[in-house]
Amino acid sequence: MPHQPASAALSRFRVIDLTQVRSGPTACRQLADWGADVIQVQMPEHMRGDDTLGGQEGSDYQYTHRNKRSITVNLKEPEGIRVLKELIAKSDVVVENFRPDVKFRLGIDYETLAKDNPGLVYASISGFGQTGPLAQRPGFDQIAQGMGGLMSVTGLPEQGPIRVGIPIADLCAGIFAAQGILVALLEREKSGKGQWLHTSLLESMVYMMDFQTSRWLIDGEVAVQAGNYHPTSIPTGVYKARDGYMNIAVFGSKIWERFCDILGAPEWVTDDRYKDKPARSVNRDSLNAEINRRLAAQDRSYWIERLNAGGVACGHINNLQEVFEEPQIQHLGMVHDVVSQHQGAQRLVGQPVQLERTPSTIARAAPRRGEHTEEILTELGLKPEQLAELKSKGVF
Repeated sequence: MPHQPASAALSRFRVIDLTQVRSGPTACRQLADWGADVIQVQMPEHMRGDDTLGGQEGSDYQYTHRNKRSITVNLKEPEGIRVLKELIAKSDVVVENFRPDVKFRLGIDYETLAKDNPGLVYASISGFGQTGPLAQRPGFDQIAQGMGGLMSVTGLPEQGPIRVGIPIADLCAGIFAAQGILVALLEREKSGKGQWLHTSLLESMVYMMDFQTSRWLIDGEVAVQAGNYHPTSIPTGVYKARDGYMNIAVFGSKIWERFCDILGAPEWVTDDRYKDKPARSVNRDSLNAEINRRLAAQDRSYWIERLNAGGVACGHINNLQEVFEEPQIQHLGMVHDVVSQHQGAQRLVGQPVQLERTPSTIARAAPRRGEHTEEILTELGLKPEQLAELKSKGVF
């Protein structure tokens, strides 16, 4: 079946996905969800390595590779490289997350491919960058979390570093790569030229440290673990009502005054221990204890209703079942239905950005390895006898 665009927004672009595992597939999923014809290139079944997310039947793989087509090409065979180059010559974007030297060894680096396709946008994702002393190291999400500083500020004080519960370095690198691709495509409309762009798990993690980096670079302050409490906005964090935990965020003096009134503690506004931000920072522990003592008198729903009505941000702490039972999540329509010809009905989370005129959908479930090989090569102009010859040689 020909390309089924998930949106009209990027339907004119073809993307060759040479990536494995998560960061690269995430970048390509972003483009596929907005309508690009993303062709996932994989090694033939008999040659494959451990390049899938929990196996092709697993929920992780199904989520990450929706809206794509799949082709198998043996990149260890010269004819496989030739077929790939022919495909790339008629494409707009290539995304790869090999180790930095592999693309040059295979002869599919940007400079080589741009000779036949000067408008090509070529995106590389690596663990630590394309050059430098660590460029050849294998990259892994948790390694980047640690080296980029995130684990040093995550978790409870003095209990050791803690990883974040999602592969945030992988995901951010993929999303930043997709953003870079879109920027390069926009620039191409003016210059007519493609370009090479690259990011890494380490760079994405350092960037995501955000205000914590400026605390060091500008203020000379090394951030430490603050647990569930915000390091600079006090009181902001996890608090316990009568029936369980909730998040409360108090930003600014006016919101602080409203918060005190709602909790029945207007005297805190003028209390020397709590009257301003520096004082609340010094006396954080005693203030948090007082807040928890007052919250314990009522259930979370009581406080959440009153605090939000007063302009104080707060909310439940949901597990994943509760997330999708949340009325607002249901209203936003974040869950999309799709039918896989291999696995039947599926429900997957869609894009978090809503474009009113060209929305994103899930038009196609994740493909099986090589499901669209002959279809795509036929689109490339190969005849049935050529396909048979390539198949007999183990090229796909």
